[in-house]
Amino acid sequence: LASKAPRQEWAVSLGRDAIEAVDVERAMHRQILGSYGISQQQIADADMAPVNYAYTNHLMITAERGSFTEGLAAVLPCYWIYWEVGKELKKRGSRNRDYERWIDQYAGEDYAKTVGRVLEMMNAASTGLTADQQNRLKRVFMLSASYEYQFWDMAWREERWLP
Repeated sequence: LASKAPRQEWAVSLGRDAIEAVDVERAMHRQILGSYGISQQQIADADMAPVNYAYTNHLMITAERGSFTEGLAAVLPCYWIYWEVGKELKKRGSRNRDYERWIDQYAGEDYAKTVGRVLEMMNAASTGLTADQQNRLKRVFMLSASYEYQFWDMAWREERWLP
C-alpha cells in the first residue's frame, strides 16, 4: 500500500507502520507464546487458519488491485478496531499479564496518534470522490471490519482447516 501512496509522507508513514507492526507484534507473540512453552520453530511452522488466510488475501488483493484509497479503506479497520477495543478493554483491565500487555499496546497514546494519523490520511484521500467511489470504500471497509470480527472469533473457536 505504501508504494501506491500519492504523497511521499504517506508512503513513509505506512511503510514505517508496516515495519513497526511486524517488529512489535512478533516480539509480543514470541514473548507470550514462549511463556507457554511454544518454540520459535513451532510458531514458524504453524499454518494460517482459514479466516486468517481469507482476510490476509482480501487485504493483499485490495491493496494490489484497488486504488490507494481502496487499499487504505481495507487496512483502516486493522488500525482503528484494535485501538477502539484496546481503549474499551483498558477500562475493564485484566488480571492476565499477557492480555494486559496487548491492551496496553493498543490503548496507548502512541498507538492513538498512529490511528489518528491514518484516519486523517483516509479523510484526505477520500475527499472529492464520487458517491460510487465512496460506496466502494465503505464496502471494502465493512468487509475488513467483518474479517476483524471473524479473526477474533476464529481464535476463540480455535478454527482449523477441515481434513
